[in-house]
Amino acid sequence: MTFPLSVSPDVADAISSGTPVVALESTIIAHGLPRTRRLEGARRFEQVLVDAGVVPATIAVLDGELRAGLTADELDRIANEELSKLSKRDLPVALARGGSGATTVAATSFIADHAGIRVFATGGLGGVHRGTGDTTEHTYDESADLKVLSEVPITVVSAGVKSILDIGATLERMESLGITVVGYGTDEFPSFWLRSSGHTLDWSVPDAAAVAAIMESREQLELSSALVVANPLSLDDQLDPATHDRVLEEALRRAEEKQVGGKNLTPFLLETIVSLTDGESLEVNLRIAENNIRLAAEIATAWSRH
Repeated sequence: MTFPLSVSPDVADAISSGTPVVALESTIIAHGLPRTRRLEGARRFEQVLVDAGVVPATIAVLDGELRAGLTADELDRIANEELSKLSKRDLPVALARGGSGATTVAATSFIADHAGIRVFATGGLGGVHRGTGDTTEHTYDESADLKVLSEVPITVVSAGVKSILDIGATLERMESLGITVVGYGTDEFPSFWLRSSGHTLDWSVPDAAAVAAIMESREQLELSSALVVANPLSLDDQLDPATHDRVLEEALRRAEEKQVGGKNLTPFLLETIVSLTDGESLEVNLRIAENNIRLAAEIATAWSRH
């Protein structure tokens, strides 16, 4: 049976010729940005790669088909249509119904791997939620991102995980799942809006060539899990730490007060934080995405030389 994936001609040509390619998720466009900023952001993310000589492969599900690489009109659809958020588990339902949706880190990694793309840039990974394991108050809540990354040999550039999560538990879970994590120019794991989470990493790398060398070693070992490159913002670009701590505490308080939980918790917290920072956290989000995309372009270029 043929795998139901459509790879755009530009992406297919790049993969076959060894030209560097970077996968981009579509959830950051359809669900991570206000409607008025979505198309601008989508175009900007792809342009960063084009300017670096790298082929962008934005990934989504459109009309019951997995897509790796979108046309301008398809990118417009992602930005302007009301789309479901699709994780890996949702893909068979979307395909069977001929539906469309934006792909999460989990779904994007899965599709990119089947397309033959080795490098993927995102903002932040999902992880273990706060309170997970406290069975007196909370159910077990862990993002599907982690399980999929334990099964897909892709290199993911991210700014760590958002501070709304339990970062220590997330790092422990990634270790248990065999997901390799390296800091890019740092030995501290970033927490998305902030340069550091206070958690120390075992390994760091100085440049993209070092990441490509690790990718080669992983292929020699036939490892089937992901390599996560934790890429922090500069101190000047991060959210003010005092502001971060204040709004995070308030967002968590409001979520508890309103009894928001499950899949609704993360979007509620993020929207609340954007509101409490008067949009400043959104601008930091955009800087994070572009910073990760630029690094992913360097890594993909270094990998193409191996």
